[in-house]
Amino acid sequence: QVQLVESGGGLVQPGGSLRLSCVVSGTIFTRDDMGWYRQAPGKQRELVVAITSGGIANVAVSVKGRFTISRDNAKNTVYLQMNSLKPEDTAVYYCYTLSGLTPSMYWGQGTQVTVSS
Repeated sequence: QVQLVESGGGLVQPGGSLRLSCVVSGTIFTRDDMGWYRQAPGKQRELVVAITSGGIANVAVSVKGRFTISRDNAKNTVYLQMNSLKPEDTAVYYCYTLSGLTPSMYWGQGTQVTVSS
């Protein structure tokens, strides 16, 4: 059974930083492409960052230069480092993995990030 467990969300002031973590089990992690989406109230879910199994990252224009994705294959964990946070970054952040031969997409439960003074 594939499971993704996210952590690290919370309330932060504008200009602050947070690091989200996503621990994956039930897949061959080193073969997975992974990433983070976010969904703000009343808006569609949008892709924020992604990283391939080979470590190549792709970052949305809206967060370029502020957000960084990384992975630790030894810990089956992907990270999202968020710096210089803005109120418009407020959203529920979802980790996903693309896993398997087909492949299939699996989601975490989401973690709330609120940027407010």
